[in-house]
Amino acid sequence: MSNKDYNDIPGTTIFDGDMARKGYWVNQFCMSLVKPDNRARFLADEATYLDEWQITAEQRTAVLKRDYNTLLSLGGNVYFFSKLFFTDEKSFEACAAQMAGMSQPDYRAMMINGGRAVAGNRSTRVEDR
Repeated sequence: MSNKDYNDIPGTTIFDGDMARKGYWVNQFCMSLVKPDNRARFLADEATYLDEWQITAEQRTAVLKRDYNTLLSLGGNVYFFSKLFFTDEKSFEACAAQMAGMSQPDYRAMMINGGRAVAGNRSTRVEDR
């Protein structure tokens, strides 16, 4: 995967076909949380519920720790594991701030002001214009 032109974008994990295959089961687990009964089962005993899914030990640990950045690196897709955010009764904004290493008010202010600066956050193959 390291030979792809877009792998040099700082702080960005691209969800492509390889990542989709890598994270298939962890994303399926997350999608299961759209059903109220599954959310209740998961919250009652997270470890036992995760035993039902063919996820890796690293993915399991990331889910249990709510380490969303590690989940991204292991093939998780934020739109799938947002189901986990909502199961925990957290907003997408709160979890995005956590992933960015920022407080929620600072994250909100950054987004209102246009998001991350482009300089230093784009492919090194693209010249700053």
